[in-house]
Amino acid sequence: MINIQSFENQYTDQVVDLILTIQQKEFQVPITINEQQDLLDIPNFYQQKHGDFWVALHENQVVGSIALIDCGENVGAIRKMFVKKEFRGKEFGIAQKLLDLLTSEAQKAGMNNLYLGTLERLQAAIRFYIRNGFEAIEKQNIPSVFPFMPVDTHFFEKNIHPIS
Repeated sequence: MINIQSFENQYTDQVVDLILTIQQKEFQVPITINEQQDLLDIPNFYQQKHGDFWVALHENQVVGSIALIDCGENVGAIRKMFVKKEFRGKEFGIAQKLLDLLTSEAQKAGMNNLYLGTLERLQAAIRFYIRNGFEAIEKQNIPSVFPFMPVDTHFFEKNIHPIS
């Protein structure tokens, strides 16, 4: 049973552990917690305006995460989408549920476009985003309000239709 809910401070250590383990150990991304101070202050960084940070829980353990940043100008940025290796795939459908929830909340908030950045080595993630209607976009074509991460090499955009 997977439960998805908005982040609460009690999950900080589990979120940091999930994300750093996937970044550093699984994919050898050269990034540390010092370069991701946002993870130590999720409410003030992500849970502002129409943004939020969601966790997927299995037996009260964080097994997935996704964040929406409200960039203003009807633009949303997707960040910190991670699913623990043992919980990936269609059996659990966690990534899809997280992305669907984020998209729905962005639409309710009146956002027109979602943007994200990722790394070339995360090919499964890139395929997932493309399957979900995201299109590759050149970095210079991303709105200036988008918060870039230094390690990102590939960028994607999806037009969504706000729900009034």
